[in-house]
Amino acid sequence: MNIRSLPTTLRGQLRPRVATRWKGPWICNSCRMQSPSKASFSSSRRVLEKPYYVTSPIFYVNAAPHVGHLYTMVLTDILKRWQVLRGKKAILCTGTDEHGMKIQQAAAKAKIPPKEFCDATSQTFLNLAERVNLSYDHFVRTTDEDHKEAVQYFWFVLKTKGYIYESKHEGWYCVSDETYYPESTIEKRVDPVTGQTFMASQETGKEVEWSSESNYHFRLSAFKDRLLEFYKENPEFVVPATRMSDVVNQVSAGLEDLSISRPIERLSWGVRVPDDSSQTIYVWLDALINYITKAGYPWAPGSETVGGWPADVQVIGKDIVRFHCIYWPAFLLALDIPPPKQILAHAHWTLGNQKMAKSTGNVVNPIFAMDRFGVDVMRYYLAHDGGIKNDSDYGNHLIVERYKKGLQGGIGNLVSRITRPKIWSVRKAVEAARDGTLLREGPWPQKQAAMLRDLARLVNLKMEQLDSGAALQLIMDAVYETNKFLQYSAPWQLAKTQDMRPAGPTFPEEVDMNQLRIERTVYHSSEAIRIVGILLQPFMPTKAAQLLDMVGVDESRRTFEDAQLDADFTYGIPKVPVGGGPFDSLFPPLPVEK
Repeated sequence: MNIRSLPTTLRGQLRPRVATRWKGPWICNSCRMQSPSKASFSSSRRVLEKPYYVTSPIFYVNAAPHVGHLYTMVLTDILKRWQVLRGKKAILCTGTDEHGMKIQQAAAKAKIPPKEFCDATSQTFLNLAERVNLSYDHFVRTTDEDHKEAVQYFWFVLKTKGYIYESKHEGWYCVSDETYYPESTIEKRVDPVTGQTFMASQETGKEVEWSSESNYHFRLSAFKDRLLEFYKENPEFVVPATRMSDVVNQVSAGLEDLSISRPIERLSWGVRVPDDSSQTIYVWLDALINYITKAGYPWAPGSETVGGWPADVQVIGKDIVRFHCIYWPAFLLALDIPPPKQILAHAHWTLGNQKMAKSTGNVVNPIFAMDRFGVDVMRYYLAHDGGIKNDSDYGNHLIVERYKKGLQGGIGNLVSRITRPKIWSVRKAVEAARDGTLLREGPWPQKQAAMLRDLARLVNLKMEQLDSGAALQLIMDAVYETNKFLQYSAPWQLAKTQDMRPAGPTFPEEVDMNQLRIERTVYHSSEAIRIVGILLQPFMPTKAAQLLDMVGVDESRRTFEDAQLDADFTYGIPKVPVGGGPFDSLFPPLPVEK
């Protein structure tokens, strides 16, 4: 149950009770009422099962999306769809981050109000999510009223618990990164274009400026030991392990208290500090709360997990690890809210071995890429070649290579070779397997059967490790091995001759062994297509559905449990045309670029 779905007169009694030490007059909009003296809910009500909850970062709307954003969306979507394939309820949250100095400056440059600027740019990210077939359940905007209310309530509880104080702050501030950096992480650099020197963050290379102002601080330094204890108890909190080590080292070196507000004279575009309209809440405190906003925060007692929190996995880029893996769990621990179970911090895409960045214009337009290659092809390429630990270099020629080898020459070729010939029938091969007349004798059939028996388990193991790229490569290895199996068995050659055997103990009637060998080969190849098609659904939803239709797999038989050898003997009659030439195949030749 979401607190905002209740009548206003009921919401106040559902707020978490805190020992009030801060006596300020601020009250959130949902709490401007008299609390009833008795709770309206029984303490014995049934606890609902927590759904699997996966989030993407909310994307900053100071510029249009690039292919790096598309990669993050694809990874998040694959993780969500995999859980659905496993039969679990899953929720995916994405959206846009719309407050902060960069937005304020970008709107001023465009000479339009900040909200109007955010509306336009947020829509481009929503369009991208729709285009890439992102199966999102929530699209949050930090300008949403329910989010702003949640942020102010979160601040209120932090202040009540004594974790926020006011003081003067001096330090090196980076407008581009929206954060202060310690003196030890600042260095002098030279602009290669102008030759001018400037002070920059060692971490990002972005320019910083000295700032002195009075604002509010969060007692981050008080959470060093709690964070280290949390990391120790959850050694796989950050994936990959190298970034987990970096986080532990950063916290072990000590933490400074965090400035979490900005004077309104400097930053007006954001959520106001409760009871102090002269201050705007720091964009990163504001933004991080989106993940619990859409999980129903503030929660009614007993419904804390109904919306999915704690998140099972939060997908981010490696450049925002500090915010998500240090600040975010510290904020949550301060309120006794469990941190997310895991954070997948993937590597970046580069272009010409240079990081893609909106600020430099070194980007690839994701819409243009999908227009040229197709949505599922781009999903396949990004998942297959995208880096988790190490960066990957993007290239149109690499997409073409992957397409020709894996999709056109691998999956597409296999499907055509099995479904199109008139000298055998997939349905008859499946029926023969169901009747038990296909013996798995010989090393090749046994090897093929063993591979198919173990494929789903091995792929699932990689998915549990949040390595969807490795999972996809296992699926593709099965495709390549099946093509080798088919080539070795050469059923088209067997169809030219007969190998008649007289009736005996094994076969009560005279039988053509070559026909049995053909059906055995076709069945084991068809099983590979069926199992691969099922496992590919989270990666390429549209093409996987077309593939399964081409071999006649019923929609009700496309679950993870069905992705096992001999699990389905009902398929074999195509639901859609299988085509007759290269241009009406599953993966036709790519159009020649003019």
